[in-house]
Amino acid sequence: MVESSSSSSSSSWSQVLVKLKFFSKIKRFVHKTSGSKRRDNEQTTVVDHIETVDRDDNINNIIINDDEGSILQRSVKRLHFGSKEEKAAAAEEIKRLAGDDLSRRKLMAELGVIPPLVAMVGLEYSTSHRRVAVQALVELANGTCTNKALMVEAGILSKLSKINNVDELAKHEFAQLVMSLSSLVNAQFPIDSSKILPLVLHMLESNSSADTKMLCLGTLYNLSTVIENVGSLAKDEVVHTLLKLSSMKEASEKALAILGNLVVTLMGKKALESSTVVPECLIEILTWDDKSKSQELSAYILMILAHQSSLQRTKMAEGGIVPILLQLALLGSPLAQKRALKLLQWFKDERQMKMGPHSGPQSRRPSFNSPAKHGDVDQGKNLMKNMVRQSLYKNMETITRRANGNSDTNSKLKLLVISSSSKSLPY
Repeated sequence: MVESSSSSSSSSWSQVLVKLKFFSKIKRFVHKTSGSKRRDNEQTTVVDHIETVDRDDNINNIIINDDEGSILQRSVKRLHFGSKEEKAAAAEEIKRLAGDDLSRRKLMAELGVIPPLVAMVGLEYSTSHRRVAVQALVELANGTCTNKALMVEAGILSKLSKINNVDELAKHEFAQLVMSLSSLVNAQFPIDSSKILPLVLHMLESNSSADTKMLCLGTLYNLSTVIENVGSLAKDEVVHTLLKLSSMKEASEKALAILGNLVVTLMGKKALESSTVVPECLIEILTWDDKSKSQELSAYILMILAHQSSLQRTKMAEGGIVPILLQLALLGSPLAQKRALKLLQWFKDERQMKMGPHSGPQSRRPSFNSPAKHGDVDQGKNLMKNMVRQSLYKNMETITRRANGNSDTNSKLKLLVISSSSKSLPY
């Protein structure tokens, strides 16, 4: 009993020490904010602040007035030791004060507001409490990698990954916070994408607003820029969702950009090749004359898939890609034209290989020693080139007629026919 009583009192004393240290820190902060007053009661005071590790940031002073200092002191106290309702009210004040300037957001992090706010995102709190905590965290994360890193270290990703059934407003706020945190990958801070994906995929596949889905795609794009995250992103479920969104014009550019980051890896390429909608959905995007960026990205992905893959080129040819590439080579953006011509070159080379020497009865080859016969052969070759040129010109003219081509287009068309029918296509 004595030992139990002793340990209990020791624990209580430890808690008292923690509180004393906390209030001592707050007291020093308030003393600095209220140390010097002007006679007009409108002056502000300067508080010494620890230099943060954020890049190119050497802020040493924070401007804060007496009223705000008092509110911040009370809010921090309630956030650490208050009831759930008091913590929610404190989070509202933190959100309001954090929105004013970057230096104040960093001061709040120094005062330890991030861990209790992260704790409020847990399932033991109500939806309204979680929302106000997330709103405050979004404000605190704005413009500072240090605060974002503190949130990740406090376990915010694990908290968010367990949340599913929320309304649209909450979804949008959660998506804002997740996208903000995902930008840490640009600072080489490790982010566990497996903890983010469940929430992001849930919001992408549910009836979320277009703005919320764009935030989720922004998160996936940030993650896809780091090779270590490809393993978790190059999965059938993720690739299927991205391909579905790429067929929606309002989301196509961001979704295709993510797929472009994945397809350059072996795992990402295999995931795309195994999809039942590839290459058809990508070929369809090539026809979007009003979405040049989507055309460029789709052509890029098709180039990666077609490179050194006869199977993929066969599937593309069967999907009717050649006439679409011809149209894109004439009417697309400069980058889309370049990629379309490169793909056409591959299809042309492959067709020439398939039309090589074949077995069966062969007519006797003419002797080329005779000058007369040599001239006949040259004449036959020229005749064949003219026939091919005329045929190609008619096909391209039919394609471009729908685009209401002018004289510049016709000149460009003739130039392309002459160059592509008699020699290799340019890059």
